[in-house]
Amino acid sequence: MTPQDISIATSLDLPGYLMGTFMLILVMVFHGLVLLQIAKRYEVKSFLYLAEKKYSEVALCFYISVFCLFLTHIAEIIFWGIAIYALKLVPGLGQSILFSGSTYTAMGFMEDSLPAGWKMLAIIIAFSGMFAFAWTASVMISMTRNFRQAYTKLHMKKLNISTDIIDRFK
Repeated sequence: MTPQDISIATSLDLPGYLMGTFMLILVMVFHGLVLLQIAKRYEVKSFLYLAEKKYSEVALCFYISVFCLFLTHIAEIIFWGIAIYALKLVPGLGQSILFSGSTYTAMGFMEDSLPAGWKMLAIIIAFSGMFAFAWTASVMISMTRNFRQAYTKLHMKKLNISTDIIDRFK
């Protein structure tokens, strides 16, 4: 590659596009697999707890699942940070994780410290965060059905409503 080719690649941010696309696919596959596991386990557990009339356990299972979803996002921020650090785009691991977190959440509280040729990477990280948050929100919305049912049944029970009526509530 000639210096002119390198200059064109750098000015077009080709390294950022290539690494960003690779990492975006990796992060989204990871996100999908983990989300599927969390949602599947929540659905099965909450269904069983509802059948056993253990309404408080459904709530606990819901909150633990939401916390696991949160940890998934933290892991993805760390993945991005490690990748940035491994390519020596940011001098320190802590700084690269902080940069990726700032970008992933679209908060933008850190200045763009990426070198020339890598600027587009920040936008791709932000897209991965937006996609991941939207996907997580859709899963959380589907999880609230059993949570709401358990919550309502628990309060119906506290109001001494007949078990026949509580059991009919879906």
